[in-house]
Amino acid sequence: MLDSENAKELIRPHMPVVCSEDGQFGTVDHVEGLSAIKLTKDKNGQHHYIPLTWVTSVDDKVHVDRPGSQAMREWSTTPPTS
Repeated sequence: MLDSENAKELIRPHMPVVCSEDGQFGTVDHVEGLSAIKLTKDKNGQHHYIPLTWVTSVDDKVHVDRPGSQAMREWSTTPPTS
């Protein structure tokens, strides 16, 4: 699992966020707090948040452990409380 310190070093604004099927479903806005990534606004002007626990690796993209359709069902529109 990626910890918050490493996440802030590796994950940069505007990096693509790709699902386990290698399709892009979001773009990084920034690392939010200690446990989430805030994604840039979608076509409706809404930010979404995904937990760092989903991240499997970071290279030129942020890779997560689930298909894009599942990630979009499970992401949050509110920042984490921790």
